[in-house]
Amino acid sequence: MKSNQNQHNMEKKIGYTEAMMELEEIVAEIEQGEITVDTLSEKVKRASELIKICKAKLTATEEDVSKILGEIKEA
Repeated sequence: MKSNQNQHNMEKKIGYTEAMMELEEIVAEIEQGEITVDTLSEKVKRASELIKICKAKLTATEEDVSKILGEIKEA
C-alpha cells in the first residue's frame, strides 16, 4: 500500500507539460509498435492517469482565468 501512496504523491507533483510529454511518448511507442502485449496494459493505465492529470490542470486553470476575468469586469 505504501508504494501506491508514493505513486499518488508523484502524480500530484507532475506538471501539465511533463504529463503531456509522457503521453506523447506513450502514443509514439504504440504507433511505432514498440510496446509489447505484456506492457500494453501498463502503458494504457499510465496514459489514463496522465490524461486525468492534464484534465484536472486544464480545469483548474480555466477556473482561475474565469475568476480573474470576472474580477477585472467588476473593477
